[in-house]
Formats: sequence, C-alpha cells, structure tokens
Amino acid sequence: MTDWRPVPAPGIVLRHDHARDTDLLLLPERVVVLKGGAGAVVALCDGTRSVRDIVDELAERFPGSSVSRDVPPFLGRLREEGWLR
Repeated sequence: MTDWRPVPAPGIVLRHDHARDTDLLLLPERVVVLKGGAGAVVALCDGTRSVRDIVDELAERFPGSSVSRDVPPFLGRLREEGWLR
C-alpha cells in the first residue's frame, strides 16, 4: 500500500467550510465532514505522492505525532469507501 498514489475519485472534491471552520469531502448527493487533521491528509492525495510520501510529509509537519500508524489505515478506509482511487 505504501507505493499507492491516492487521488480523489472522480466527482469528489475537498473543500474548506469557512463558516464552520472545517474541511468537507463533497460527494455526489452527500457531504462528509472531516475531523481533526483529516483534511490535511486528503489535501496531500494528489496522485503524485505515495502513501509513504504523505506520511513522511505529515511527520515532518507534525513531529511526534502518530501519522505513520494512523494515516495508512485512514487512507485505506477512504479507498474502501470509493472516495480515493
């Protein structure tokens, strides 16, 4: 999974809701509210970075956090939902 280069599936858009100060995934006929740093993770899913690259970048931004343990399964869940490809 670390060589997978996630990108949002067609029709899925990441947006920041300024009124609620939260990130959203806009899906056809559905909105998913992203909590915590989930929006920062999804924002790095541009198809050019591998999961390893995403983890490395987040680990640099947030030293001491558990990104290497938390991010790959999170991305895997988004892939299972069909929101990332």
